[in-house]
Amino acid sequence: MADGSLYRRMLEQARPYSLHFAALFALGLLASPIALLTPLPIKIVVDSVLGGRPLPRTLEALLPHGAAPITILTAPIVLLLVVAVLGQVQNLSSTLLRAYVGERVTLDIRARLVTQVQRLSLSYHDTRGAADSLYRIQYDAPAIQNVMVEGLVPFVAASVSVVTMIVVTARLDWPLAIVALGICPPLLLLSRFYRSRLRRQSRQVKKLESAALALAHETLGALRVVKAFGQEQRETNRFVDRSREGMMARLRLAFAEGRFGLFVALTAALGTAAVLLIGVRHVRSGTLTLGQLLLVLGYLGQLYDPLKTISRKAAGIQAYLASAERVFGVLDERPDVPERTNARPLERAEGAVAFHDVSFGYEPARSVLHDVSFELSPGARVAVVGTTGAGKTSLVSLLTRFYDPTAGAITLDGVDLRDYRLADLRNQFAIVLQEPVLFSTSIAENIAYGRPDASDTEIAEAVEAAGAHDFITRLPRGYATLVGERGMQLSGGERQRVALARAFLKDAPILILDEPTSSVDTRTEAIILAAMDRLMEGRTAFLITHRETALVTCDVRLHLERGRLVTATPELVCQRP
Repeated sequence: MADGSLYRRMLEQARPYSLHFAALFALGLLASPIALLTPLPIKIVVDSVLGGRPLPRTLEALLPHGAAPITILTAPIVLLLVVAVLGQVQNLSSTLLRAYVGERVTLDIRARLVTQVQRLSLSYHDTRGAADSLYRIQYDAPAIQNVMVEGLVPFVAASVSVVTMIVVTARLDWPLAIVALGICPPLLLLSRFYRSRLRRQSRQVKKLESAALALAHETLGALRVVKAFGQEQRETNRFVDRSREGMMARLRLAFAEGRFGLFVALTAALGTAAVLLIGVRHVRSGTLTLGQLLLVLGYLGQLYDPLKTISRKAAGIQAYLASAERVFGVLDERPDVPERTNARPLERAEGAVAFHDVSFGYEPARSVLHDVSFELSPGARVAVVGTTGAGKTSLVSLLTRFYDPTAGAITLDGVDLRDYRLADLRNQFAIVLQEPVLFSTSIAENIAYGRPDASDTEIAEAVEAAGAHDFITRLPRGYATLVGERGMQLSGGERQRVALARAFLKDAPILILDEPTSSVDTRTEAIILAAMDRLMEGRTAFLITHRETALVTCDVRLHLERGRLVTATPELVCQRP
C-alpha cells in the first residue's frame, strides 16, 4: 500500500478527534518560542552581566536605571526559571493529551478489527488462523496511534521549530544559517535510503512474531494432548526455534536503525563543527559577540534536534506503517459470504429446506460435496449419516451460510439463503456441536448466550427441558458457577446439557445437532437423547451421528459418501417411541 494512501486512511480514522489533534499541534507549536527563549539567559549573562553590553530593551525597561550587577543577574535567572516552568507545563500537557488521544484512537481501531474479524468468513480464519488476527488486534492496532500521535504531531512541531530556528539564526548571522542548513540534503538522502529497507524488515518481524504467537496459541489450546504424550519439551523447542527467528529479525532491524541513527548523529556533528569553526572566525573579526555565538550554538542544538527527529521519525515510522498495512489489510478483506443489497428480512422460518444440485469445496480445485439435491418439509427430523470425511459437517455448514456453495442453490421456505439478511438467517438456527463451546462466564450466561434478555424463569425452564437442573443445583454456586475457559470446569456430558439448554432457550425453528452423544457414557447419552427428542419437537432438525441409538426418532436419512448423496430415505428409520 502506498504511503499516501496509508496516511489518508489514518487521517480518516483520527477524524473524530480532530479537535484533540488541533490542541496537540498548538501545544507542539508552543515548543518553538520556549526553545527560542531557552539559551537567551546564557547570552544575557555573557554579554550584559560579564561583558558590559546593554541589556535587551524589554529587560532594560523592566529594571531600574543604573541597576547593580547583582540586580541585572537576577533578570536572566528569573527568565531561566520561567522558561523552565513553561517548558515543563507544555511537556506535561502534551504528554497527557497524547496519551488520551492515542489510547482512544487505538481503542477505536481495535473495536473495528474485532468487528471485522467476526464478519469475515470461516474460510479466512481457516486459512490464516486465530493467532494472526489476535496479533493484529493487540500489537498492530497501536501503530495508528504511534504514527499519528507519536509521529505526525512531533514531525510537524519539529518542522516549525526548524523554520523558526533558521529564521532567528539567519538574523544573527546568515552565513552561519546557510552552513547549518548544509546537513539537510544528506539527512534526506539517508532517510530515503533506509526507509524502504526498514519497512521491509519490519514486515518480516511482524510475520515471524505472529507465527510464534500462533505456535503458543496452538500448544495451549491442545495442552491436554501435549501433556498426555509428554511432548512439553518438543513444543517448547518449536516455540523457541520460531521465536529465535523473530529475535534475529528484530536484531537486524535494531542494527539497521542504530546504523541510521549513527549516520544522522555524525552528519549533525559535522554541521556543528562547521558552524563552530566559522563562528569563531566571526567572533574574532567582530561580526559576532561571544554571547551571540553561544546563542547561535544553543539555537543550533535546538535546530539539529528537530532535524534529527524528522529524519528518525521518517525512518523509524516504517515499523508502524508496516503494522498499519496489516491493520488495513484485515479491514479491506471482503467476506466470502457477503450480504446482498436489499436482502430480505426473516422473522421466523417455517423450516422447509431444499438443496438444488449443490456442490462445495473449501478449495477451488477440491470439492467435498457434489451435486447434492433433496427437499425437506417443515418439522422433518433428518439423520445425516456417512463415514468420516463424507461431507456431513460441510453440508450443515452451508445451511447456516458459514460458507456458500460453489454451485447450485439452497432454499429456506422457497427462498435462496443468499437473499436473506445474514443475521436474520442465522437466528433461525440453534446448534449443538460435538464439542460444545462454552465461554468463561457463568452457567446462566452461557445458557442465555443466544437470548441475553431471557429471564431467570425462562433459563430455568430451558435447563429443566435439557435435563441439566439436577447437576447445576448440586454445584456450589448453582447457575452462577463459572465454567472456566471453554467450559473445562464441567464434564463433557455437563457441557453438552448446557449447550442443549442454550438451544432450548433460543427456540429456533431449525436445529443442527452435530455428534451430540459421541463422547459421553451410556447413562448420560440416555439423558441427552431424551432431551434431544423434546428439543426436536416441532422443529426441522438435522442430526449428524454414527450411533444408531441416536437415530430412533428420525424421519429421513441422508446417506453421504465421498461428498455424494447415496440415498435419501423418506420412510421412518425406525418407529418413534
